Amino acid sequence: MNAYAFQDLAAALLDAMGYHVAWVSPPGPDQGLDILAYRDPLGTEDPQIKVQVKQRPDAKTNPDGIRSCMTILGGSDVGIFISTGGFTPEARREARNQESPRVTLIDLDRFVELWTEHYDNLDETKRQLLPLEPVWFLAPPT
Repeated sequence: MNAYAFQDLAAALLDAMGYHVAWVSPPGPDQGLDILAYRDPLGTEDPQIKVQVKQRPDAKTNPDGIRSCMTILGGSDVGIFISTGGFTPEARREARNQESPRVTLIDLDRFVELWTEHYDNLDETKRQLLPLEPVWFLAPPT
C-alpha cells in the first residue's frame, strides 16, 4: 500500500469517527499537512484537525518529526500524527510535554483498533480499503 492510499484510510477513519474531512493532500510534497478535518460540516467550529501521516513501517518517528508536525499547528488546532512505524520513546515524551498545540500520536496498532471500532460507520467503498471479516467462536458457558 502506498502512502497516499494510507492517507485515504486515515481520512476514511476520521469520517467514520464523525469528523468532516475537508481536504486530503494530493500526491506530491504536502508541506507537512496530509489531512484537514473539522468537527462540523462547514468548518466553522474550532478546532481545526490537522493530520500528518507517515507510512514507514521500518522507521519509528523521532522527536524532530513531532516538532515538524507542530509547526503547522495554530493555537487552537489539534494535531494528529499517524505513523505506521510507531514512535520512539523520546517522540512520545515530546508529544506528551506539549500543552498547546496538542498532538495525538497514533501508531499502527492503535490505528487498527480505531478502524475496527468504527468499521460499522464506514460506507461500503471505504470498507474495501481495509476490509474486515468477523470471526465467530464458541465461548465456554458462563
